[in-house]
Amino acid sequence: MSEAAIVRVRDVMMNTYAMVEGVTTVAEAIGIAKQQQVKALIVNKRDADDEFGIVLMNDIAKNVLAKDRSPKRTNVYEIMTKPALSVSGSMDVRYCARLFERFGVSRAPVIEDGKVLGMVSYNNIVLNGMLRDE
Repeated sequence: MSEAAIVRVRDVMMNTYAMVEGVTTVAEAIGIAKQQQVKALIVNKRDADDEFGIVLMNDIAKNVLAKDRSPKRTNVYEIMTKPALSVSGSMDVRYCARLFERFGVSRAPVIEDGKVLGMVSYNNIVLNGMLRDE
């Protein structure tokens, strides 16, 4: 019986991501997301003791559009999730999927040594990781 090779998060993650500051307006954030073709924005740390945040497009829909708030007058820090649930690039994708399920998230930044390496989602895991050894 051969053992299946472990697929790591770093093997399936997207290397592209967009970083914004918390004071970025939602209107500016939407423009950045469209330009860089991403579905989530990582909110940068304010200082070394801070944590990364994350804003998904559904956060904007639920907290700005649905509540009839102005995207030009709403800042990212008002609607972001912070701290962002993050994963290590060396994590087995099976555990990453379990973590996503347990915490009800669909994507997370991949962080190592305090630096963002990329973004991983259920789509990355399923499309790039499930059938690797077959």
